[in-house]
Amino acid sequence: MARALITGVTGQDGAYLAALLLSKGYEVHGLLHRHGGSEAVEDRLRRLGCKGDVQMVDGNLIDLSSLIRLLGKIQPDEIYNLAAQSFVRMSWDQPLLTTQVTAIGTANMLEALRIAAPGARYFQASSSEMFGRAETPSQNEETRFHPRSPYASAKVFAHCLTVNYRESFGLFTCNGIMFNHDSPLRGIEFVLRKITDGAARISLGRATELPMGNLDARRDFGHARDYVRAMWLMLQQDKADDYVIATGRAASIRDLCRIAFAHVGLDYEAHVTIDPRFMRPADVEITIGDATRARTRLGWVPETSLEEMIAEMVEADLAKWRARA
Repeated sequence: MARALITGVTGQDGAYLAALLLSKGYEVHGLLHRHGGSEAVEDRLRRLGCKGDVQMVDGNLIDLSSLIRLLGKIQPDEIYNLAAQSFVRMSWDQPLLTTQVTAIGTANMLEALRIAAPGARYFQASSSEMFGRAETPSQNEETRFHPRSPYASAKVFAHCLTVNYRESFGLFTCNGIMFNHDSPLRGIEFVLRKITDGAARISLGRATELPMGNLDARRDFGHARDYVRAMWLMLQQDKADDYVIATGRAASIRDLCRIAFAHVGLDYEAHVTIDPRFMRPADVEITIGDATRARTRLGWVPETSLEEMIAEMVEADLAKWRARA
C-alpha cells in the first residue's frame, strides 16, 4: 500500500487530494496544525466522506525538527506540500507571516525530505500568481516570473528551491504551477466563492448587493477536483519535472458574476457594486495558462467546464443558506 503525506490536508485541495488517494488505495496521512478544535478545520474532509480515513498527525511547517521526526516515522512514498498562507490580498497585511509559512515552510519541508525521507516523491504547490505582470499572452513552464504580491514572491522562492533540491540532491521534486481553481469547498475569502455565495444569498432575499473590487481582472479558472488529479499524475512519472496546470481559458471577474447571477435568474449589474476596500495595491490584469506539457506528458485534461463549476458552487451555496432558514 502506497503511503502519502499531505500538508494543507484540511484545505480545498488537500481534501480533494485525500479523497482521490484513498480511492486509489493509499494510506493517507494529513499534517494538522492544531490551533483550535479539529472538528471545524476538518469539515471539508467530512463533506467528502473521508474524514475518518485520513490519519491526522500533528506538525508545523515552521518547525523543522517536527517535520524531520514526522517523515522519519511515517516514511511516506509521496509528499504533497499544499499548505500556505494563500489569500493574496491578506499577504500585504501579513507579509512576514506569509513568507514564513509559504516560503520558509517549504524550505523546512524540503530539508526534512532530504534528511529523513530522500526516497519519497515530492509535490510542491506553486501558483500562477508567480507570473504576475507576464510578458506573454499565455504562460507556460518557461515564462519569466514577475510576482506582484508578497504571496507570489514567497511562492517564487518555494518554487525555485524545489527545483534546486531536485538539481542539487537528485531528489524527485515537482512543482505544479496551479492556475486558479475552485469548488464548493473553496473558502469564502476567495473571489469566485464570494460571488457564488453572494448570488445565492441575494436570490434568497438575504442580501441586496455584493461589494466587489476589480471586475476587469481576468483569470484562468478550473475545478480543484481536476487539478489534484494532475498533482498525483506528476508523481507517477519516471522523471521529476514542473508543470503548468490550467484550462487555457480566461474569464473576467465580471464574467464570473454574470454566470453566477444568471444561474439564479438575476442580472448581476443590479446587485454587484464596486468597493475600493477590495482593490489590491498591485493587481494582475490577466493570467492564462498553457498546459501543453501536462497534456502531452501526463495525459491530463480538465473535465469540468467553468459554467459547470459555477453552477455546482451556486447550488451548494443555495443549499447551505436554505438549511440555515
